Amino acid sequence: MDRFDFTDGDFCMNMGGGMMMDTEGHMMQDMGSGMAMDMESGEMHIMDSSSSFGSLFDDDKE
Repeated sequence: MDRFDFTDGDFCMNMGGGMMMDTEGHMMQDMGSGMAMDMESGEMHIMDSSSSFGSLFDDDKE
Protein backbone atom coordinates (compact mmCIF):
# COMPACT_ATOMS: atom_id res chain seq x y z
CA MET A 1 0.00 0.00 0.00
CA ASP A 2 1.34 3.41 -0.91
CA ARG A 3 1.29 6.05 1.80
CA PHE A 4 1.35 9.83 1.53
CA ASP A 5 3.99 11.86 3.39
CA PHE A 6 2.33 15.07 4.58
CA THR A 7 5.70 16.52 5.65
CA ASP A 8 7.20 16.83 2.17
CA GLY A 9 4.38 15.76 -0.18
CA ASP A 10 5.97 12.49 -1.37
CA PHE A 11 4.36 9.11 -1.82
CA CYS A 12 6.05 6.15 -0.14
CA MET A 13 5.93 2.57 -1.39
CA ASN A 14 5.92 -0.28 1.11
CA MET A 15 9.11 -2.34 0.86
CA GLY A 16 8.16 -4.82 3.60
CA GLY A 17 9.46 -5.22 7.13
CA GLY A 18 8.27 -1.75 8.13
CA MET A 19 10.44 -0.08 5.49
CA MET A 20 9.23 2.29 2.77
CA MET A 21 10.88 4.20 -0.07
CA ASP A 22 9.69 7.66 -1.11
CA THR A 23 9.58 9.03 -4.65
CA GLU A 24 13.05 10.57 -4.20
CA GLY A 25 14.59 7.21 -3.22
CA HIS A 26 14.87 7.90 0.53
CA MET A 27 14.38 4.92 2.82
CA MET A 28 11.80 5.45 5.56
CA GLN A 29 11.21 3.36 8.69
CA ASP A 30 7.58 3.06 9.80
CA MET A 31 7.39 4.17 13.44
CA GLY A 32 3.63 3.54 13.84
CA SER A 33 0.92 6.07 14.77
CA GLY A 34 1.21 7.80 11.39
CA MET A 35 4.93 8.57 11.78
CA ALA A 36 7.97 7.49 9.79
CA MET A 37 11.68 8.28 10.14
CA ASP A 38 13.90 9.18 7.18
CA MET A 39 16.80 6.72 7.56
CA GLU A 40 19.31 9.17 6.04
CA SER A 41 18.49 12.41 7.87
CA GLY A 42 16.75 11.04 10.97
CA GLU A 43 13.83 13.46 10.43
CA MET A 44 10.38 12.37 11.52
CA HIS A 45 7.60 12.60 8.91
CA ILE A 46 3.84 12.60 9.32
CA MET A 47 2.39 9.84 7.17
CA ASP A 48 -1.09 8.87 6.11
CA SER A 49 -2.01 5.74 8.04
CA SER A 50 -5.37 5.09 6.35
CA SER A 51 -5.55 2.10 4.05
CA SER A 52 -8.29 3.86 2.06
CA PHE A 53 -6.17 6.91 1.17
CA GLY A 54 -4.79 5.26 -1.96
CA SER A 55 -8.31 4.79 -3.31
CA LEU A 56 -8.57 8.55 -3.79
CA PHE A 57 -6.06 8.22 -6.64
CA ASP A 58 -7.19 4.87 -8.02
CA ASP A 59 -9.08 5.41 -11.28
CA ASP A 60 -10.34 1.81 -11.36
CA LYS A 61 -12.50 2.17 -8.24
CA GLU A 62 -15.91 3.77 -8.50
